[in-house]
Amino acid sequence: MATYIVSYDLQSPGQDYAPLVEYLKSLPNWWHHLGSTWVVVTDMEAAELRNEIRNLVDGNDKVLVVRSASVGAWRGFNDTGSKWLKSHL
Repeated sequence: MATYIVSYDLQSPGQDYAPLVEYLKSLPNWWHHLGSTWVVVTDMEAAELRNEIRNLVDGNDKVLVVRSASVGAWRGFNDTGSKWLKSHL
């Protein structure tokens, strides 16, 4: 399994992106404490994950999928969020 940072800019206000959120929550393990940034754990490759997400957003939306290098730093998250990040990055 790999850990990926998924971030997006959804360009169409008022669109229904519930399927995108449902999809991300369906992955084996996920973290979501920032508006349009998720950290997810999956056995997919980055391009596969991007393609799955691409099917759930509009053509003009922007999506970034980056595999974690197991190094990170953060600030301002609760203990639960910090523990999740420490154990999955």
